Amino acid sequence: MKFLEKQRFHREDAKPTKHFLMHIFACFAPSRLKLLLALGIDLITGDPPNRFHPVSWMGNLITKLRQPAPRHGHQQQFAYGAFLTLSGSALVVGIGILLDKVFGRCPPLGWLAEAVVLKSTFSLRGLDHAAGEVQSALETGGLPEARQLASWHLVSRDTTQLNSSQVAAAVIESVAENASDGVIAPLFFYTLGGLPAALAYRFVNTADSMLGYRDAEREWLGKFPARFDDLLNFIPARLTGLLFVFASKIQSGNSTHTWQIMRRDASTTDSPNAGYPMSAMAGALDVELEKDGQYKLGAGSRPPTPNDIKKARNLLWIATGLSTVLLLLLPIKKRN
Repeated sequence: MKFLEKQRFHREDAKPTKHFLMHIFACFAPSRLKLLLALGIDLITGDPPNRFHPVSWMGNLITKLRQPAPRHGHQQQFAYGAFLTLSGSALVVGIGILLDKVFGRCPPLGWLAEAVVLKSTFSLRGLDHAAGEVQSALETGGLPEARQLASWHLVSRDTTQLNSSQVAAAVIESVAENASDGVIAPLFFYTLGGLPAALAYRFVNTADSMLGYRDAEREWLGKFPARFDDLLNFIPARLTGLLFVFASKIQSGNSTHTWQIMRRDASTTDSPNAGYPMSAMAGALDVELEKDGQYKLGAGSRPPTPNDIKKARNLLWIATGLSTVLLLLLPIKKRN
């Protein structure tokens, strides 16, 4: 079913109210309905088991493609990393285009099916739940459990020697960064290019998370996916930072401090993108987020507590709500 074709107003006396109402009505075009359905599915069901999760399939594909990677030669490793990233992205784009065609032939069930696939590219409920588990462990004095949970689900750093405040800081940083690349960025790319764009983004981000490390085996193999991921996240990361500024206004009424900390500290991280949502989160909570030897965001503020994880989770939900409204109001390329 196709509807809401491009509207053209030829009458010079058309009232502004009519234009506004038509724009609001357009917010319920199929693509926007699919986005809302995907968010609803995430809130109700969370993430499926790994064996049914497309991102897990992407990870398995990357693992397979990585096996014949050259072990020596920086240029060869870099070239192979580029091949892996681009060929895998092309594959998932092709799958996305095929699914678009199939789903477009059987609305409204096709809309629901597309929403299910779109949901697999982001995880809002899962991120909130993982952070909440660490929060609960810290609140009940279970520091060893909190360290383990943070290491399992949220952070890649060694958590075995972290104290309670450091664990809380690591979780808050993860919530902020994953709000960008785990929630808002996939929805952003879906708005721009539909299911193919959202799947391609998720593949590149997954490749970066698996290969983008500076150890001997992956430093050059992972350079291309890491830089490609930086490019794709340039706008979503900054958008997420701004959304945290507005979210802090809603939560605490102090958006000025959030903005000031983001402007001051966003460029102090090694990543060209992660500093924006993380520094904005530090400002919104008025806490200091430090990764030893790498960065200190919100320097001079108090150390975070488990209750700050709760506040960070609230900001995550508010920012996601704001991003949803924003994306619904943006023009979406017409698709079935």
